[in-house]
Amino acid sequence: MKDSDFLLLKLSVDLAKQGRFTCSPNPAVGCVIVRDGAVIGRGYHRRAGAGHAEVEAINAAGGDVNGATVYVSLEPCTFVGRTPACAQMLVDKGVSRVVVAALDPHPRVSGGGIQFLKNAGVRAELIVLPEAQELIRGYASRIERGRPWLRIKTASSLDGGTALASGESQWITGPRAREDVQYWRARSDAIVTGVGTVLADDPALTVRRFDAKQPLRVILDSTLRTPPEAQVRTDGHPTLFVHGQDVSAIGSQVDTRCLRHDTNDLTGLLEWLADQEDCNEVLVEAGAGVVGSFVRAGLWDEWVAYLAPKVMGEGARKLADTVFAQMTDVPEGHIKGVDRIGDDIRIVMTREAS
Repeated sequence: MKDSDFLLLKLSVDLAKQGRFTCSPNPAVGCVIVRDGAVIGRGYHRRAGAGHAEVEAINAAGGDVNGATVYVSLEPCTFVGRTPACAQMLVDKGVSRVVVAALDPHPRVSGGGIQFLKNAGVRAELIVLPEAQELIRGYASRIERGRPWLRIKTASSLDGGTALASGESQWITGPRAREDVQYWRARSDAIVTGVGTVLADDPALTVRRFDAKQPLRVILDSTLRTPPEAQVRTDGHPTLFVHGQDVSAIGSQVDTRCLRHDTNDLTGLLEWLADQEDCNEVLVEAGAGVVGSFVRAGLWDEWVAYLAPKVMGEGARKLADTVFAQMTDVPEGHIKGVDRIGDDIRIVMTREAS
């Protein structure tokens, strides 16, 4: 691999990141087109139904890309969906070489895009960039596992407290850490919390910092106790209440979408969110009960933990309601990053080594 190939692929990934808050359920993709050593076009996929990254880059190049090299963060598609197949378009446009940073896990592509190009006489090659794979992690999870990538977000004191014994929890972390949470919300297609958090904190669970689609708020509320004045019911943003009883029993209190589903069946819920709502990434912002349930079920993929320089003392509510009989049962993560955010520390870890 030449240094220029790496740098131009890296540029395609950086372009893809510009669409990661708006293009779901499609994957974020970026594209750079080079001819005679100069970049003549660049683009990224902005939203589902809009032009793919390759189309945007070709348009930016004025349509003439004959003999050019195309650097794209994800393998070009080979089937017609809302938009034409990109692999065929690249052949029709006469490009001479295509360099790809990640394979598309979709079964209708999955290496077929590169092979299609090769069969048409285009030099096509894969140069794997881990950050390109990370960018489509949620999309890949939905396609390959039938459920979204699940990320847990928590904020706690040095001694593991998430609220005082009285229930007071605002605020554990500082303003910069709370602002940082907006990034993780913006990446998410849905945010899951429990009715206990709604009753205690009345959170909005919205994206306020980025130009992004508002995630679906999913409230685990088995008996539909969320009050009519709660923000998740009055602010006009999408909310789904997951409950365990007949909606008719609640009557006029129900004024938003409801899903009758066993709130203990978290695997089934995630599969439903992937299948019915096309969710690629789901964020859990909840209390110890809900967090503990996802941990015990082994459903978490990534954890973003904010650690504040505070000691909340005896009686403070803990991070997750979990009980393990022996150390071999304790889930273990792999640290991806540790950063200082204001006066707080942010630790990001995944269940699988990356």
